[in-house]
Amino acid sequence: MKINKLITLCYVCCVFAFSAVAQQATTTTTTTNYNPAEAFGPLFYTQNGNEFRSAMGTPGPKYWQNRVDYNITASLDETRNMVTGTVTITYKNNSPDKLPYLWLQLDQNTFKDDSRGKQITPARSRYGAQGEKFDAGYKIQNISVLQKAAAVKFTSLVEDTRMQIRLDQPMAANGDVVTVKMDYSYVVPKEGSDRTGHLTTKNGEIFAIAQWFPRMCVYDDVIGWNTLPYWGGGEFYCEYGDITMALTAPASHIVMASGELLNPQEVFTAEQLQRWNAAKNSDATVHIRSEAEVTDPKSRPAKDKLTWKFKILNARDAAWASSKAFVLDAARINLPSGKKALAVSAQPVESNGVDSYGRGVEYVKTSIEHYSKQWFEYPYPMAVNIATNIGGMEYPGIVFCGWKAKKGNAWGVIDHEFGHTWFPMIVGSNERKYGWMDEGFNTFINGISSKDFNKGEYAGRTADMNAIGKQVIGNPKFENIMQMPDGMTEGNIGVNLYAKPGWGLDILRDQILGEDRFDYAFRQYIKNWAFKHPTPFDFFRSMENAAGEDLAWFWRSWFLNNWKMDQGLGNVEAVKQDDKLVGYTIRVNNLEKMPMPIILQVKTKSGKTDIIKVPVDVWMKNTTWLVRYPTTEEVVSVTLDPNKVLPDSNAENNTWTASGN
Repeated sequence: MKINKLITLCYVCCVFAFSAVAQQATTTTTTTNYNPAEAFGPLFYTQNGNEFRSAMGTPGPKYWQNRVDYNITASLDETRNMVTGTVTITYKNNSPDKLPYLWLQLDQNTFKDDSRGKQITPARSRYGAQGEKFDAGYKIQNISVLQKAAAVKFTSLVEDTRMQIRLDQPMAANGDVVTVKMDYSYVVPKEGSDRTGHLTTKNGEIFAIAQWFPRMCVYDDVIGWNTLPYWGGGEFYCEYGDITMALTAPASHIVMASGELLNPQEVFTAEQLQRWNAAKNSDATVHIRSEAEVTDPKSRPAKDKLTWKFKILNARDAAWASSKAFVLDAARINLPSGKKALAVSAQPVESNGVDSYGRGVEYVKTSIEHYSKQWFEYPYPMAVNIATNIGGMEYPGIVFCGWKAKKGNAWGVIDHEFGHTWFPMIVGSNERKYGWMDEGFNTFINGISSKDFNKGEYAGRTADMNAIGKQVIGNPKFENIMQMPDGMTEGNIGVNLYAKPGWGLDILRDQILGEDRFDYAFRQYIKNWAFKHPTPFDFFRSMENAAGEDLAWFWRSWFLNNWKMDQGLGNVEAVKQDDKLVGYTIRVNNLEKMPMPIILQVKTKSGKTDIIKVPVDVWMKNTTWLVRYPTTEEVVSVTLDPNKVLPDSNAENNTWTASGN
């Protein structure tokens, strides 16, 4: 009896379901590329959460990552453009695995004539040394490995931009420590992958020193050793630890670096030291060395060389800059917790106008204060901007920005490069593999920051997503966002890694989740993965859990595939009851693979305008949908996505106008 009733109930339900589907489907013959099962299929995550990475997208109770501390002494030879140094690496194996060998990154080797990067990089690429001929690459000697102060037997191998140290006895799991020490030197390229180099100005050379010491590769629970070579397109993936630097340069130079300047009293004049300390308590810019003082020998101590000491804690990298051409400005940064940091800008006189980096400290200070309040507090004691021949590059606590940038471009490059403090300096994603997890996230937060800066002084125009949908989204010339940066056409990187993920997060925030749910989830992601190593799927899970939304359809459409969107209007028909108008039905067809919410603007004869929003869920089992609009007035026009906030590839089918109007 129960079985018969169940069968009867199923039959009745099927009849109603069939009728509903028929009602949706039979009133249109429009062909479509959309497949609901493909977009909304439930099998998205291929692995369950575990004790290392939880199902809710957070580090699990047994999450681990290794640690590396660096102690570096280095000197700059400005006549030979050479850095010479000694690095002591203290490496702690927190993994549950024995490690019979270690891998290090030797990024400078990519500029050697026989490097893999040199061989695969086109002559006109920015990812090289711009055709420069010089004695490139690291010269390494005197390598030693110690464990508890005792020498460890090992052999070493250099292969392109990687070094392997093969240990006679493996490092033990769960906390073993070794110390690797080596001497090294290299010649600084003029323009190294637009990330490190030196610039000739009328008052002297500016050296921007980055990727300047051998660094440990990351060993993680995802793929083990991350040893992708450095070719220029993909950036960096680094372990966290404390970095101590003693940097010797000509006394005529000013040196700025990641972290805190530990010995200002030894490297500044008495007057500069007074100004430096005053800047720590000033919201207005303080000139540590003014433009007029740059050519005054008395603005630097009367010595041959000076050693500048810096330290940065819990950082994944460090960089520095040195020049006798620097104007130096600074001011206080006010952080939400009540802590203070120091905003610094160093630029040549050519870049010192108020239309350029003369406002550099203001830009640094405002950018850092905004992101600290909006997302997560800035963790470093200084934030240093260097104007040089690097178009824009970020490192913990210091950024390099193009010296010719003016007005909105100067603000934009400083804001972008310091936005990278959050991605990937705080949230330590693998840039070498997933460039969108730092560039795209950063592009997204930059848009919010620019709207906020000085009442929108440099706020950009709202993007026409219809135009973008027509030209970019789903265009087969662009690779999927998930492709590795080095596997992308160089000219596509701006779209794939920066713009498209940034647009996607805009849509997710503004059109799908709403600002409150999105911001809460995004802050949770940042907090949970601060100073750790998330994967793309950790991000996806984190956003879904904190926002309470299954977003598999969105990740599939926007990140895993290069799908196109096209919603089109079908019939708009009056509905009458007893010969009286009671409303309209508006058919919307989903014609391409990407689903998105429906946004309709309906105008009636009296001039009334309504916006109707239909959630994306209607596309879970339909390729076409009837929107019911109750009204006793004649509808004169219907428009899909009137404000062009969705990437609709075909705006020609987005408008319906009543005949005679």
